[in-house]
This record gives sequence, C-alpha cells and structure tokens, in this order.
Amino acid sequence: MKMSASKVKMREKKMRDQPVSVQYSSQNEAGGSNENGGETRSTGGGPSTNRPKRSHHQPGWVRGHQKDGGDYSKEMPKYITAGGFARARAAEVKAMLKAVTKRPASCHVFETLPKHMRRRAMSHNTKRLPRRLRLMAMKLREKSLQGGSKKKKEQTRSKSRKARRRHGNLLLEFNRRQRKNIWLETHIWHAKRFHMVKKWGYCLGDRPTYKCYRPCYRAMSSHCLLQDLSYYCCIELQGEEDRLLTGLSQLTSKEAGPTFAAALCLSGRRQGSVVVYRAGQYPSQPLGPVTFLWRPRTQGSTHRQLWIWAHPTLKQDLLAELRSVCDCSEAVVPVVVPEPSPAEVTPTVDSEPKPKTTPGAKRKRSSKDQSGPPAKKILGDGTRSPTTPVTWKSSSSTTVINDLTMEIIRYRLIGPQSHTVITEAFEAATSCDEMNKSQPSSLWWPEHCKDENKMHLHQQQADVFHLLKGIFSTAELPPGTILGLTVDDPRLTLPTKKVKALPCVKQAQEVDEEKRRELVLSGVSEHCCQSFLWDRSVRDNVIDNKISEQELNRMRSEVLVPGSRLPVPPQGRVPVLLVHQPGKQVGHEMSSWGAGWDLLLPKGWGMAFWVPLVYRGVRIGGLNMSLKHSQNKSAPHFPHDYPDCPAGVHFQEEQEAELLDKFKRRPPAKRTNYIKHGCLAPFCCPWQQLAEEWEHITREGGEEREGAGRSRTTTEADTVMEGEVATPRQDVTMTMAQRFTVLRNRKSLRLLSGWCKPTTSKGQRACRLRPPPPSLDLSAVKSFLTSHRMTLVWVRLSLLSGGKPELHGIVCVPTSEDLKQLKAPGAVGPQEPPHKDHFKSRIKRKKSSKKAAAPSLPSDKTVEKETELSSASDPNIPITSSSPLDLVLGLWPDPLPSVASHCSRLTLGWVTQGDFSLSAGCGEALGFVSVPGLLNTLQNQPMEHRGTVLLRNPTSLQYRFAKINIEV
Repeated sequence: MKMSASKVKMREKKMRDQPVSVQYSSQNEAGGSNENGGETRSTGGGPSTNRPKRSHHQPGWVRGHQKDGGDYSKEMPKYITAGGFARARAAEVKAMLKAVTKRPASCHVFETLPKHMRRRAMSHNTKRLPRRLRLMAMKLREKSLQGGSKKKKEQTRSKSRKARRRHGNLLLEFNRRQRKNIWLETHIWHAKRFHMVKKWGYCLGDRPTYKCYRPCYRAMSSHCLLQDLSYYCCIELQGEEDRLLTGLSQLTSKEAGPTFAAALCLSGRRQGSVVVYRAGQYPSQPLGPVTFLWRPRTQGSTHRQLWIWAHPTLKQDLLAELRSVCDCSEAVVPVVVPEPSPAEVTPTVDSEPKPKTTPGAKRKRSSKDQSGPPAKKILGDGTRSPTTPVTWKSSSSTTVINDLTMEIIRYRLIGPQSHTVITEAFEAATSCDEMNKSQPSSLWWPEHCKDENKMHLHQQQADVFHLLKGIFSTAELPPGTILGLTVDDPRLTLPTKKVKALPCVKQAQEVDEEKRRELVLSGVSEHCCQSFLWDRSVRDNVIDNKISEQELNRMRSEVLVPGSRLPVPPQGRVPVLLVHQPGKQVGHEMSSWGAGWDLLLPKGWGMAFWVPLVYRGVRIGGLNMSLKHSQNKSAPHFPHDYPDCPAGVHFQEEQEAELLDKFKRRPPAKRTNYIKHGCLAPFCCPWQQLAEEWEHITREGGEEREGAGRSRTTTEADTVMEGEVATPRQDVTMTMAQRFTVLRNRKSLRLLSGWCKPTTSKGQRACRLRPPPPSLDLSAVKSFLTSHRMTLVWVRLSLLSGGKPELHGIVCVPTSEDLKQLKAPGAVGPQEPPHKDHFKSRIKRKKSSKKAAAPSLPSDKTVEKETELSSASDPNIPITSSSPLDLVLGLWPDPLPSVASHCSRLTLGWVTQGDFSLSAGCGEALGFVSVPGLLNTLQNQPMEHRGTVLLRNPTSLQYRFAKINIEV
C-alpha cells in the first residue's frame, strides 16, 4: 500500500532531524542492486533494508508488510566501513541526547494535548487536565512558584455563593463598596432597574433601563412620579430664635424674596425656600438655593429648631458660613464605645478540640456560628469614621449645629394624585390596647399613648390626613403645607400585587365639605404640624426596634386567611413628616404643574416605605427626570443653571470636559466644524466675557456698534474682530475685577418682565399685567442699568415656528430686516453666512511637518515662527497665543475673540436647557441673557415685536424666531 502525498510529507518532516544510516540510490530507493551489479549498502555498515522489487509497484518507500506476503530483507551486510559506521552511530547518539535535554518552547503541560482538547482554563486550574498529566502539571506549578525571586502568597479560596449571599456577609461587602461612593437605602432596587451614575460622592440612578420618557411625563401630569432625594443634606440648627434669625439674616436679603424670618415659615406651618449668599455679600457671591423647615413653637419656650436642606455640592460651603454667622467654632467629638478585643472576651469552656484551618481552606458553617458576622452599624452616611465631628456648638450661646446627612430619608412624589397614593399606602397609627398602656415599655409609642394630650393631637392629625382623600388634586393645597403624622408600618398592609391608586368617589363623599374647604384655603393648623420625627431619641428608638423581614414573613405564615391584614405590633409605628411641594409658581400658565408631596422618614425605613409606594402604581424617576421636571416648571435646576455659584462653575467645567472628550472621540471627518458655523464656545458658556463686552458696549455707546455689526459680512467680522473688539476686551479685563451676577431682585424682575411684553408659550396672545409697567424710555433704561450692568437674567424662550432648541444654543438680536420676515406667513428665520476656518490650513501644515520632521518635539521659537508666518500669509487669521499643537479641528482656541459681535447678529446669551416641551406643545429653551443687551434690544424694537429674538443651535446655521419671557 502506497502512502498518500500528505503522509509522505509528514514522514519527511518527522525524519528530517533523524540520522540516516541507510542510504538508497536515486534510481531505486526501495533497495536492490544497482546498475553495476553492486549492492547498495549503508555508509555506516548498518543492516540492509533492501526488499525484492515488484513489477506492479513503483519504486519508493512503502509502509508495513506487503500484501503478497513479501517482507523486508534481513540479510547481514558483507562488510562494514568503520568510519561511516562510527559517524552514523554518533549522529544517532547526538540526536537522542538533544531530544532528552532540549527544553520545549512552553513549559505548560496542557500544550502536549491535541489542539482540540486544549482549553485556556487548564492553564489556571490543573484539575481540568487529564489525570495522567495532573501530577506533572502540579510539579511544574510548584517549580514556577519556587523559581521566582519572591515566593508568591497562596491565594485564599473564595467563599461559596451561598456563603457570600448570607445577610451578614452581604452587609459587610456593601459597606466596603461604599467607601468611595455612598449608597442610598434604595440603591439595590435602583441598580437592578436604572443606569447608575457616580455624582457628588453618591451612586445614584440616572434613568431607567427601559424607555419611559413619555410615561414619566404623563405620571407627573396626571398621576404620580416617585423619586428618592435622600442624597440631599440636612443641617440642623438649635438655639434661641433671636440669635438664629440674626445670624441667618446675614446670608439672605429681602430683595430676593421671603427669607428665614417669613411669618408663615417661622411659625412652622409652611416650608420656605431661599437663595443663600456668603455673609454680607448680597447680590454677589451666592452659594445656592436651600429649603428650610422650622419646628413649631412650644409654649413658654424660645428655643427653636431649624432644618436646612441643601444639595450635596453646596453642603461644605453652607456649613462653613453657618458656623461663622452662628459662632459655632467648637467641634464636639462623638463618644465612641470601644469594642472588646478578643483577649478581653471571656473564653467559653469547650471540651471538643477546634479543628485547625489551613490558610486557603473553606470554613464549614457550624451550628454554633448560625448568627454570622455582626452587622456593621451605619453612622450617618455610612462612610465617615465614628470620630468625625458632626456637631458644633457656640461658646457664647446655646446655639448648636448638627449635620444630619443620611439621618433622614426624603422621598418626593410629583403629580396631582400624590395625595391619593399616600392615603392608599399609609394609615394613621392605631392606639395601643390597655394592657400595653399599663405595663412599662422601652418602646416610644406605648409611652406616648399614656399621655392624653398627645393622643388628642394625634387624632387631629389623623383627621386632617383623612381629609386628603376628598381633595381632587394635590395642587389645591396651599404651597409648602406641612403635616406631622405617625403611621403604622406600611409593610403590614402591603397588597399581594401592584394596583394603581386612584381617587375613590365614595371616600370623597364621606369627607366633611366644610373642613375640606378650610384645609384648601388656610392649610394645616400650627399644632398639627408637630411631629416626633424632630426628636433624636424617638428616631433612634424607631430605628433600633424595627421589625425584621424574617419576623414579618413568619407573621404572614401564621395568618389563617392568606392576604389578610397583620396585627400591628407595638414597635410598628413610625413618625413621618409630609411637606407639600407647590409645583410651578411663576408665569401666567400651567399654574401648580408638578405639585406633590415630600415624605420625610427616619433612616433604616427606606425600603419599608419604598416598596408599598411602588405597589400603588407610581412611576419611578431618576436624576434625568428631576431635570425635566424643572424644565417643565421653567425653574432653574441646581447646579446646572446657577453659573454664578461655586457649584455651578464646577459643574460647567466638568460638563465642558465631558463634551470635549466626546467630541474628540469622533473621527475628524465626522465632527461638526463649529468655526464654520460661527460658534465660539459649543461646550461652555463664557458668561463673564459676555457680561463684560455688553457692559463695554453700553458704556461706550452701543447703538453705532450695533448698526455696524448688523451690516457686517462674515469676512469683515473676522477682520474687524482683531482690531476693534479684541483690544478693548483686553483693557476691560485688566481694569475690571467685578464678576457678573444673576438678577434675583423681585422688583427689578417684575419691571423687566413687563418691558418684555410677556405672552403665552407659543406667543399667540399677550398676558395682562396689573399694574402695567412704566414706559421703556432712555431715562428708565439708564436708571435700571445703574445697578445692573454686569448682570444676567434667567429667561424662557418659546419658538414661534418649528424646531427643537439644544444645549448651548445662541440667543441673538434680530435686525429690522429679520423682523420684516416675521410678518410673512410661514416665516422660519434668517440664516447665518458660513464662516471661514482659518485654522484648518495651520492644522494641515502641522500634520505635514510632523511627517517630514524628526520625532523630536518643536521648540517654542519654532512655534512662534510658524505662527508669524501663518499670520503674515493670511491677515484674516486672529492672533492667538496658542501653539499649533493645541489646535483642534473645528474648535476656536483660547483666548476667544469677541463673543457678542462674532456672528452677523449680536449675541445676547446662551441656552442651558433646551428640548421639545410636552407641556407647551412647542420647542422651549431656558437660559440666561445679558441685561444691558436685552434692554438695548427692547429699546430698539417696535411695540408689536418687542421681546422677539433669534435662536440658533450650535450645529446649525438656521436662525429661528423665539419669544422671550421673564417669569416672576
């Protein structure tokens, strides 16, 4: 049988390095006599391997025995050549020694297996190898460990999944993972359903993993949306009322609205909101907005208690200012109870010897270890050390400041049916029976039931809570209403499946109509605003005696009728605080949209209240829906829309870096060329430069400059910007150290809003103002600008035609020719002429020089020469201090030229929030504009078009008409 060609090649490859002791002639490789009649022998004198030649086979090497019974010849050679024989044997010995001593290419044993049996896991786990190779693999592994310079530490075997999922081990693991980013109590619930983001030191849910943008809007408009706002920080102030108000008055101003001393807020009946400034610095140096709650007064005492709720980015600055104005510089270090060391613990007598444990072996769970590792007690936010001070007191007064961050949970319910969800999910606490009243108890509620006055107050609060069932919408209540209440554990009345909470007509009819009308008109009385949530002792008692889920499940299993209500144990009462959120309070339309309730709870009860609310059919929103909620209310969102606050400045820097990084990740051919679109700052808003330029324009006479700017072409604007605008800008920057501010004076905002001629969202009809604003003449403008030169104002822009405004859109001044187009039917707006990208050639030269030059970096002199040559070759290129290495295709380098007169239309401001508004039915944008620029624009516009501006997205050349509104 003749071998195939592939097998012949395989044999030749195997025998390539082997010594050859038998040689065949070229004519007859299989053996036999040569033409001269001589025998072909091996040069080494080895045994002959000649075989008889067959006529029906071609000459060559054949494998195995012949079919016709022939066999290899076994005749001995007649003579042996000594030299050849020795050389052949030496070659064989050499090959044998080489095969024995040669180290293979890889020391892994699993590579000796066939290719179809090799697995990557075999290199890590020797038990996956066949049994015949395991011992060799273990020896090689030990040898490799010993061969290193340092002996590797044996890795401990991980615990089984059953051990890892035990409650105690899970809690310890979760506490370890919260060292960098704090988790809310609803974190695990959100992590399964939301895209999580790490912000402000927390791990928060941003948006759901499923599409629900429109359902969330419908929930806010017609039912209820639930959010977890427990990441907001609570700062508690205690002390004499006069001293507290004296210190807090330095942080606010009456010109910006009600302060901490507002009568309704000071009584404890309403929640207040105010923008806090640094002490004595109004209207400059704002910190941000806060909300506050006063505890209702107690008879015969002037000692008051105040809670201030602030965003986490605002907490440290606010805490420093409060400590300064309240003179609370002495920190109180908390007392830490030392844990007993293992040596101090009394050893128990154990007759059985304990088995020795190896470092990497698993520990079997015994019956004596059923309790598991002790649960770590979470202090505050769960990350700070027990010795970190959270209390500061004054040495000259009784004022005390406490940091209650993560000590109180805050849930927000948004929508007209928020009160229906609350009344369905919770029930007022029931009174204890006579047996529990007579016996002393360590629980707070049985002791509370012994006082008749307290129980009478609880009954009045329960009656007010029952009146909420007769209200049609949450927006009917007075804004900021507060209701204190004690409720039963909501887990006891949890339904078996989700049901949507809807208003019941029968329950609404049972409510007393006169009491309901009194509640709608005047709100909750002062004594009903009391809550035991203010007392730290009660909060600690409720937290320590909470019923575990295991005990609840045991109680459910013992109920005779499955699904029936469980009996309320004595420790199943929780004090809560309901705070009404007013919704939209500015403007002339959509009044009270987005109203709802805030639910305040003691920590540790987060999931016990979250799940019952979810089971009532609410939608869950994240950070993204908080932004959309503010956008629909036309309210600034913190810290996005507070550019004059430290937190707002930090947010804009992070946003700019994120957008720039996203821009650079795209291929250069797929990027938007913002230079050609006439957009100087597509990723940030240079507010300071805009305010300085408009202050300079109005001070030097901006009417002529405005007329020149309207008639400029794109090339002329690029040429003039170098000579006319850049030089004054540098002088203004050097001479002026004043920073811009945002206008928050209520009186000035009302006056400016009347001059803008406010209209509805689509600009269809004008809104009547009472009293009407004064006429907009030159004297009124000059008197207004006396105190508001370096000022921005928050505005709402409604598109008069189609379009969707985007982030960092440009708000511009329309020309007289543009306003004439507005009268034509179907007018869209003008277009910006394309700009020329002068930096594109410089970037190309940089790339070509990189390819031609050496890999060494260019020196500063080379960069300066290159800049001078490029500027001399093209005089339209603005002179900048940035090197060609810093240039990015499509973006203007720093420093920026004039932002006000860069385009064919003067720039007024930029958009910070923009989208299609489902509430208004058109595109709406929110942002800031310069007050001097706005007054200059309104003064030069006719009455019928007053307040009309142009809006252009950064990625487009198309302007669109928009109506500007300032809502107060």
